[in-house]
Amino acid sequence: MKTICLNELTAPLRQPAVATIGFFDGVHIGHRHLIRQVAEAAHDSAAQSMVITFDRHPREVLGGSQSPFLLSSFEEKLRLLALTGVDIVVILPFSRELAALSARDFMQQVLADRLCVSRLVIGHDNRFGHNRTEGFDDYAAYGRAIGMEVLRAEELRVDDRPVSSSVIRSLLEEGRVKAAARLLGRPYELSGQVIHGFEEGRKIGFPTANLRPCSPLLLVPGNGVYQVEACIDGSDEWLPAMTNIGMRPTFNGHEQTIETHIFRFSRDLYDRALTLRFLRFLRGEQRFNSPEALRRQLEKDKQLLDSLTS
Repeated sequence: MKTICLNELTAPLRQPAVATIGFFDGVHIGHRHLIRQVAEAAHDSAAQSMVITFDRHPREVLGGSQSPFLLSSFEEKLRLLALTGVDIVVILPFSRELAALSARDFMQQVLADRLCVSRLVIGHDNRFGHNRTEGFDDYAAYGRAIGMEVLRAEELRVDDRPVSSSVIRSLLEEGRVKAAARLLGRPYELSGQVIHGFEEGRKIGFPTANLRPCSPLLLVPGNGVYQVEACIDGSDEWLPAMTNIGMRPTFNGHEQTIETHIFRFSRDLYDRALTLRFLRFLRGEQRFNSPEALRRQLEKDKQLLDSLTS
């Protein structure tokens, strides 16, 4: 996959491309369904396949409604896009100036003049251009005027519902990680650095790695206890573990923590990179009457997970 960051110094492309455009947060099964249609159209017209995306979420720049927590970091999104087999990924630095372009001007000045897009495949719910007021029929008319064919993508639905990043975010916020994994096409992963915590788990025989996500913009699943797999420093080995997300009510905590107990593991993880893969929601967050009561419940949780993974 070739990656191009479009700026004022980027030379215009000359080889025709079949493209689609979007933020592609999480690169879920709906995105991959769309990109497959782009690849098929590119193959039919002997053109390059192209995905056009942004370096940051538009709402992060434009303000207004709150920018959503994200399903993937920018780097992870590029890695996932590479796995689709697309020929070119074009990164557009999102700015107020870019957002001010009308849909027609964007299609002419960016897609046609700079990226040589000959065919544009539009996702079922995708809108672009100033204030996003236009729709597919408008894009098709602009395309005819500038010599660009505009195609409507076939929608992917699961259980008669469209697949979208916003639906996946809602599922994760509710702790429904298995349902989210079905739409993502893989378990949700959260990466970060292991930092020093309160060490309460160590005192009751359950030492934990306290994770600080690599970006404050990444979505953290809803509070509760999860079956996870943990990967240290990007190795190929995924270790069985359980993670508690919450406010540490037994210890009168006041801020959310992400604490992971890796089974049969005793090495120091401070300052190391850790990725969690969320497999199953076990139970909601609870306040226990004592650390000993918490320890007994953690033993039960661990025994349950041992039985599931054995």
